[in-house]
Amino acid sequence: MAEKSSKRRKKNEPVDTNELAFDIVQDLTSEEPREAQREKNPTAVKRGRLGGLKGGKARAAKLTKKKRSQVARKAAQARWKT
Repeated sequence: MAEKSSKRRKKNEPVDTNELAFDIVQDLTSEEPREAQREKNPTAVKRGRLGGLKGGKARAAKLTKKKRSQVARKAAQARWKT
């Protein structure tokens, strides 16, 4: 039976070697993490949300019964594909 390692991985410690390398470079260069650099435009966020809320309903109302059936058939095939 193999011995268990006494080292415990921290919760936020990356598992992927690329993530670990990225974190090391960030620490060494004292750059801000990517998440902190991104700021979203509130107007764009609001407009995107509005479009997302009404997009599906508007598309469903525009589709014909035949086209709706084709879309559903394609989705079912993709879902049950092995």
